[in-house]
Amino acid sequence: MSFSIQQAARETRNASVTIAALSAERKRKLLMAISQHIVAQTDSILDANNLDTENARAQGHDKTVVDRLMLTKQRVMSIANAVADIAAQPDPVGEVSQMHTLPSGLQVGKMRIPLGVIAMIYEARPQTTTDAAALCLKAGNAVILRGSNEALHSNLALAACIHHVLKEHDLDPALVTLVPNPSRTILKQLVGLKQDIDLVIPRGGEGLIEFVTDHSRIPVIQHRKGVCHLYVDAHARHDTALALLEDGKTRHADICNALETCLVHVDQAASLLPHVARLCAAHGVVVHACERAIDYFDEAMPAVRSDWQAEYLALEIAIKVVDSYDDAVGHIREHGTGHTDVIATDHYQTAQRFIQDVHSAVVMVNASARFATSEQLGMGAEIGVSSSKLHAYGPMGAHALTTEKFVVLGDGEVRQP
Repeated sequence: MSFSIQQAARETRNASVTIAALSAERKRKLLMAISQHIVAQTDSILDANNLDTENARAQGHDKTVVDRLMLTKQRVMSIANAVADIAAQPDPVGEVSQMHTLPSGLQVGKMRIPLGVIAMIYEARPQTTTDAAALCLKAGNAVILRGSNEALHSNLALAACIHHVLKEHDLDPALVTLVPNPSRTILKQLVGLKQDIDLVIPRGGEGLIEFVTDHSRIPVIQHRKGVCHLYVDAHARHDTALALLEDGKTRHADICNALETCLVHVDQAASLLPHVARLCAAHGVVVHACERAIDYFDEAMPAVRSDWQAEYLALEIAIKVVDSYDDAVGHIREHGTGHTDVIATDHYQTAQRFIQDVHSAVVMVNASARFATSEQLGMGAEIGVSSSKLHAYGPMGAHALTTEKFVVLGDGEVRQP
């Protein structure tokens, strides 16, 4: 049977009414059941994933892509645990805030409500299928999932788990619709269905995000690349700066909150950069250094302009000596992507200036960039990290998948001419 994205979107829109009306307890039980069923279906999920990883190797994809695709029993358990964690979170729907009484006697406040239907467009990582579905359901939304061709079998297996539980709970499987044909033609059709979809969230490479942004007739929350900076201020302690650099660059270099550029105040260069050089050498980090930093490294490459804008997603970093705080902030403003930026400093006023001057989604003082996730910031699993300054900016959990409506309570008040 041929797949019609128009029909699928309409069915998802129709089903969305049921999840929006579901109680917090029923949503919790639904998500817990999905978590448990994923565990029960571990073998079938791994069988499907093996097809994806074998195809990826046969097509010549590099080790990084294969690793992003690959599931193990431990990773499947992590997927299930993430869904359970979302189930346990407070339900944002129905939350009332800012209630106050006007001189007219009216009580006015805001109530948090679902967005409706969300189209999630993503690449590679199969766990995004369940994270996105669980977060959308928690927030009372239906979701259309369009993953990549590389992870298709894995995504289908995970979606089958969700559909099984939805049916068991007398809910329409169309609440979570997985597009079985990841072609660009269908993607272009999908982002034009403004009557049935309320929000599009693309998460992946720049090519995917640019395609969605250029073709969408629906509001888009972009999740662009993370060119994350560490600025080592003149008043920074060496042990703090080196710890932030090591953790932010070498622990997980292939994720969007990894450090890509280190800016070092000129007053710190002579004393700090030899330690940075030893750290990078010990971890096999490839260094692209400016002309004032390069002599401190044995095998560094001269940095060019493209290095300041590079998201390496690898054991690779750009290093630059700057003359002042203002030069560092200017560099971040020119080359940053608004994801996460960090300052190492013991000077209170400089830290406060950095918080005010840098308008990235996450701004950190003496803390590792690796904390820039919804889970690490205390909000549970995330659907991504928004780089769009809309209603959500930064790590997006279930709360960010809702909006607010005004609620007005009266006692027969009418507006006089």
